[in-house]
Amino acid sequence: MLKYIIYRILASLPVLFGVLVVTFALARAIPGDPCTAMLGEKATVAVCEQFTREKGLDKPIPVQFGIYMKDLARGDFGDSIRFKRPITQILVERLPMTIELGLAGLLVACVVGIPLGIISALRHNSSVDVATMVGANIGVSMPVFWLGLMLAYVFALLLKDTPLWLPPSGRLSPGVAPTPFYESYGLDVGQGLWFKLAQFFANMFIFNSIITFDGEILKDAITHLILPALALGTIPMAIIARMTRSSLLQVLGLDYVRTARAKGLAERRVILIHAFRNALLPIVTIIGLQLGILFSGAILTETIFSLAGVGRSLFEAITARDYPIIQGFTVVIAIGYILVNLIVDLSYAFLDPRIKLE
Repeated sequence: MLKYIIYRILASLPVLFGVLVVTFALARAIPGDPCTAMLGEKATVAVCEQFTREKGLDKPIPVQFGIYMKDLARGDFGDSIRFKRPITQILVERLPMTIELGLAGLLVACVVGIPLGIISALRHNSSVDVATMVGANIGVSMPVFWLGLMLAYVFALLLKDTPLWLPPSGRLSPGVAPTPFYESYGLDVGQGLWFKLAQFFANMFIFNSIITFDGEILKDAITHLILPALALGTIPMAIIARMTRSSLLQVLGLDYVRTARAKGLAERRVILIHAFRNALLPIVTIIGLQLGILFSGAILTETIFSLAGVGRSLFEAITARDYPIIQGFTVVIAIGYILVNLIVDLSYAFLDPRIKLE
């Protein structure tokens, strides 16, 4: 397995290089320039010439790309043109939000979508099946921005002053600030890589509150995450439900399922052990793809619910022509896709012993 993992990682390097080249070229093909986008009316010719020289944007594109690759090889994503801060620090602040939101959205999609797909397959061509698939089609068709606004309107306005009220924006309530776990336990994490990693995990508020046993912060963080997770997880939920139904229907008609029933095994055992496990490969594949999409940043969801994550940051960087943020965040997203696909491939050998990782 180790040999296979190393091979996949090495095979992914050309993909990452291609992503870098395309992103670098497309970012600079966007009409306008960073100086005009950020300074507006103050962007005189003299000011923009000085700005361009300071940021190295006056050099030829191949030279800029070479400098960027050299810095990237050292683990340096550069500094943001707009914020004048290291990209790694911005990632430490923004990426945990997207990871939390993505995992929460996928949890909603799997917990609801998989049972609906199983029920629909077992009640094939019944009214339950039709209702489930109609609901799945509606879920795929609903725009996220509309669904997010409707959820906020219902749970934050119509249900105000009721036990069902849910906060419509933000990660935590105003004035609430969690204590990082390394401060709670008095850990010395230094100021280098370990400090950034500690900050990264501390910015995952749910994880941080669990390991610090802070129930109030945990409850507040989960409450603020419910509506964004519902809005983000609706489309993946519908896709997973349809894939589960389709895959399970194919398996239920095979000989070994009929044999298991003929032996007198309980129907639940036949479905969960013999049928569902053998139907998992397509389901796991689609779950992995959806997880990669969710981790890439949900621009609309993060914007509607005022969440400072990867998607919203990328949108703001594109409008401000902040090339380093666009390039740095895209590289991280590409690495995330590669890791998710690798985990999915490795899971195949566990789910189906006939598959050998060579």
